[in-house]
Amino acid sequence: MCRNIKTLHNFEPPASDEEVFLSSLQFVRKLSGFTRPSAANQAAFDRAVGKVSAAARELIDSLVTHSPPRDREVEAMKARARSAERFRTPPRHPT
Repeated sequence: MCRNIKTLHNFEPPASDEEVFLSSLQFVRKLSGFTRPSAANQAAFDRAVGKVSAAARELIDSLVTHSPPRDREVEAMKARARSAERFRTPPRHPT
């Protein structure tokens, strides 16, 4: 459920508003337990997503680092390699 919550700080180009929004949406979904809230809860859900998104943007914009920015493609390749290693099928032993 939290696949869109990713590190957004220190990338070139910087995190887009859409990336911040999608991470915030996943966070609120996880906290609330709702993928889609009922009509009675929609306003509260939307309000929470907006507030989390604003707080996340403020945080990302105010963080300071001395490290060089990371490259999104390089980080994506590393993540795919970790996933492939994690989910690889172990070799079968002859019986």
